[in-house]
Amino acid sequence: MKKIIETQVLIIGGGATGTGIARDLSLRGLNVILIEKQDLNAGASGGNHGLLHSGARYVCSDHEAAVECNNELNIIKRTAGHCVEETGGFFVAVCGDDEKYIADFPGMCRAAGIPFKSVDVTDARQMERSLSEKIIAVYEVNDASINPFKLSIENMNDAVSMGGQYFSYCMLQAVEMENKKVCYAKIQNRISNEIFYIKADTYVNASGAWAGRIAELAGIPINMVFSKGSLLVTSKRITKRVINRLRKAADGDILVPGGAVSILGTTSVRVDSPDNIFPTVDEVDRIITEGEKMIPLLKTCRYVRAYSGVRPLVSKGNNDDREVSRGFTLIDHEKDGVDNLVTITGGKLSTYRLMAEKTSDIICKKHGIISKCQTKHIVLPSTKSGEWSEPGLHITESVTRESRHDPILCECEIVPATAIDTIIRSIKNNKGKPDLTSIALRSRVGKGPCQGSFCSTRILSHMYNTGELTHAAGINDLRKFLNERWKGEQSLLWDQAIVQSSLKEMIHCGLFGLELETQ
Repeated sequence: MKKIIETQVLIIGGGATGTGIARDLSLRGLNVILIEKQDLNAGASGGNHGLLHSGARYVCSDHEAAVECNNELNIIKRTAGHCVEETGGFFVAVCGDDEKYIADFPGMCRAAGIPFKSVDVTDARQMERSLSEKIIAVYEVNDASINPFKLSIENMNDAVSMGGQYFSYCMLQAVEMENKKVCYAKIQNRISNEIFYIKADTYVNASGAWAGRIAELAGIPINMVFSKGSLLVTSKRITKRVINRLRKAADGDILVPGGAVSILGTTSVRVDSPDNIFPTVDEVDRIITEGEKMIPLLKTCRYVRAYSGVRPLVSKGNNDDREVSRGFTLIDHEKDGVDNLVTITGGKLSTYRLMAEKTSDIICKKHGIISKCQTKHIVLPSTKSGEWSEPGLHITESVTRESRHDPILCECEIVPATAIDTIIRSIKNNKGKPDLTSIALRSRVGKGPCQGSFCSTRILSHMYNTGELTHAAGINDLRKFLNERWKGEQSLLWDQAIVQSSLKEMIHCGLFGLELETQ
C-alpha cells in the first residue's frame, strides 16, 4: 500500500527560491511541503559570492536584471536586514581597462535607476588601503553582503511556523500523470530508502540547475545550460566594501567581504552536468591573476578554500554563458499540457524574493486565492537555529563563556557545543537526520583555516556523547564531510594550505586510518 501525504503545494528544491516560495505561499494561507534531495542550499544558493547586487554589474549586459537587482536590494535590506551586511561597494578601473566602458558607466547606471557616486582615486585608496596604485577610476554603489544560508534557513523556519513542512534528503523519483495533471510525486528518502508519495494540487519545480531533469519526468523539455562559477575564500577579511572591476563581467573581478573572510571570484565555465563539480587549478590561477590587478594583496594572501556553484541558465542559443540573461525564467506548464506544474529557474540570489513572489502569484491564481504578496512588507523573523551561520558573529561573546559548561567545538569559528545542540534540534524538528554536513550548512564549522581537521572529530564525539550517533555511523559521516572539504582544498595546495592539508591527512588517515574501508 502506498504511503501518501497530501498537501496543497509541493515545492521541489530547497535553495533560496524554493524556501522563499514556501514562506510566500504560507503567508497567503496555503499549506506547503518542500522537499530537497540533499539539504538546504546544496545547489547554486550555497555556491555563490553572497553578493547582494546593486545591479551595477549588469547595466551593460542585462538592463532588466540590473533594475530587478536594484529594486530587490532595497526590499531585502528592509525586510531581511539581519541576513545582510551593509558593506557598500566600489567599482574600480585599472590601467588598461576599456576607457569607453568607464566613460559610459554613469549613464548606464542612470538609465537603470541605480544610485552611484564618483569617488576621487586618492580618497578611495584611503578608504580601502588594499586597492592597487594603478586604479584610475572609482564609483561607489549600494552593493551589500548577504548570508544565503541564513536567508534560506530563516525563510524555511518561518514557513514551518505557519504549518509548512520540510523534508531533507528526499528525492523526486517520478511523477504519475492523469488528465493533464500530476496526481502523485514519488519520493525516495535517501537516508532510509523509504518510498512515499505526495499528492498535491500544484507542484513547483524550483530545483535550479536540475529544473530540466524534473520537467523531463513530466515529459516537458527545458533547454538548460550549466555555467560553473568557482570562488576562493581568504583566511581574513581584505576590504570593508565589495570591490568590483569596472568592466564587462569577466573572471576574477569581484571581491565580497563576509564577516571575518572575503570571497574572490568568479569564473564562467560551461559544464555538461551540475553534479560533482569542483574548482580546478587553472580557475584558481585565473581568478588570482585577475583579482590582484585590483588588489595586489590577493596574490600573496592565504586562501583556505575554493568552491564551485552552477548557474542555472535557460539558453536561447547564446554561445557565451556570460551573455545569457541573469533574469529568471518562470514557466506555467499549462501551455505544455500539464495544468498543475510550474517551473522557476535562472535568476540570482539577489532576486530570489521577486522570483518567489511571481511564482506564488501563478500558484495562487490556480487555487483561486486573491491574497497579494506580503514578503515586500513583512519582516523575515530571526530564529535561533539560523544565527550560527553568520561568520565571526559570536567570537567576542563566545571566548568569554565558561568553557567547562559550554566547550568550544570549532576553534577557528568559535562555535560552542550549545550551538551544535541548537542546530541538531532544528534539523530533527524538520524531520531531518543530523550529520556533519547538515550541521556545517547551518553553521561555520569546517569553514575556518583548519578546514575541519579538528572540529569534525570534536563534533562527532559530542554527538556520540549525547546519543545522536551510535556504532560506526560517524565514520562514513566523517569521510563524507572531509571529502567535501577536500574538493575545495586540492586546487589551493601551496604555502600554508599544503601544510594544513598534510596535517589533516596525518591525523585522519595516518592516525585514524580513515582511508580504510569500514570493517
